[in-house]
Amino acid sequence: MYIKSTFSIKDLENLTGVKAHTIRIWEKRYNLLSPERTKTNIRNYDLESFKKLLNVTFLYNQGYKISKIAKLQPDEISKLVKESSKIDSDTYAINSFKSSMFEFSNSLFSKTYDELAAKKTFRQIFISVFIPLLKEIGILWQIGTIDPIHESFISECIKQKIIVAASQDQPKKEQKNAPIFALFLPFKEMHDIGLMYANYELIKAGFKTIYLGSSIPVENLVNLKNYQSNIYYLSYLTTQPETTPINNFLEKLINILDSKEQQRVWLMGPKVKNEISTEKVRIVKGFEDFFSTIKTLKKS
Repeated sequence: MYIKSTFSIKDLENLTGVKAHTIRIWEKRYNLLSPERTKTNIRNYDLESFKKLLNVTFLYNQGYKISKIAKLQPDEISKLVKESSKIDSDTYAINSFKSSMFEFSNSLFSKTYDELAAKKTFRQIFISVFIPLLKEIGILWQIGTIDPIHESFISECIKQKIIVAASQDQPKKEQKNAPIFALFLPFKEMHDIGLMYANYELIKAGFKTIYLGSSIPVENLVNLKNYQSNIYYLSYLTTQPETTPINNFLEKLINILDSKEQQRVWLMGPKVKNEISTEKVRIVKGFEDFFSTIKTLKKS
């Protein structure tokens, strides 16, 4: 399988946010990058050029003049970026994670994460760094700037951190008489990072969870009723249901669960829209809403 290791000027624009026109000016006026060219004069950039432009863009957005940056040696640029990362650690981390993605470097990912973890809680890292990173990577994959294997690498690295955090933040005892949450993704839904993170927050709050994972036919959930009656069902919808209207999916889910209590089914994710209307379902509009909802439930 071919894996992207060179970049077009449009790729660099998508990855760094610097317009192709500006990149050309920086090359011509300041000799900032030296791309190889094809026989038809098309620019090709290597991985080092991409990483350099990430650092240059970071400093430029911090207020440094491009004329000054262009005169710096690579080690001087790296040192200045490191110093400036104290001001904007989130952007610095996102750039470092991008670099780790193209290098397939677990060590760079872990180093960057550890630097964040020394200053931030896991919730802060997930909300302010991982979510923006995943959104950007999702767009880059859709437009063909990165390969699916790059997205897979970053996704798996983040999943590993969620698993470790859930293990470390596991309370010594669960909340007494607390509801049980069954977390699942519907059939053919494979994007599980949001669900995994929701599971982490529920565990940290002291709730017991039954994590079922991805691609679960809703018919299978009926077996949980024989195990425990006090169950909440939480799903995170990113791409599914793909062809069935969500209200039809909900009606089927509610009928299968046969829940007589209101809002025992919680839905999160990009697929969940405001037009969903049913008293039996709780629409959770993002993680901030999720945090406040489980906090209220914990007090009840």
